[in-house]
Amino acid sequence: MPTSIVVIVVSNAATRRFSVTRAGKVRSKLVASAFTLFAQKGFDGVNLDEIAALAGVTKGSLYWHFNSKRDLIHAACTYYYRTYQRKINEALLEVTDPWERLDRTLRVAVRTCLMDQQNRVFTMEIFTFSVHDEALRRGWQQFYDSVREFYIGLVKTASSAGKIHVSDPDQAVNLMLAAMEGVKLRALFEPEICSAHEEAKIVAGLWEILGHRPEAVNA
Repeated sequence: MPTSIVVIVVSNAATRRFSVTRAGKVRSKLVASAFTLFAQKGFDGVNLDEIAALAGVTKGSLYWHFNSKRDLIHAACTYYYRTYQRKINEALLEVTDPWERLDRTLRVAVRTCLMDQQNRVFTMEIFTFSVHDEALRRGWQQFYDSVREFYIGLVKTASSAGKIHVSDPDQAVNLMLAAMEGVKLRALFEPEICSAHEEAKIVAGLWEILGHRPEAVNA
């Protein structure tokens, strides 16, 4: 193959890689911008022009990546799920003790419910729109199931290590997660509970649901 043709082929391949990378970055910007705006104003309170403007792209570019606002809502939900999971993973990165891993996860989750207003607004929007959007409901269910299984694993590991005493890990986690969703609602209507003091009380209450008071474990 002549040298000039080789150069052209390599150049074209590099250009394609650059285009794919750039397209991925633009899409990521759009999704992150959509999440930010949806979490501030709700799904109905945001239009595509605002999302494109925040992402720094044209509306035509937005339509290159997404066919509709509904597509962006679903992408923003996936972004939210992955961000939450990444936050938990980062919090547990160097934690090996079973009790500490469960305690750290509870504290991060409660702090997110209380202190992260975007989290509360976005979650409520998912609940509201899931009533009429089966795909959105299915996505939330998959996320919720993964969180539940993660907690059940943490509880069983801590129980096996003798750190806590739980007769029915599955039921305890179900009740604890239901209480956690209640915390989000309380924070929405009672913003005065969004404090470090209340956070500590709520975490202690969740520990009671899981079958053991933290102070008893640490004694």
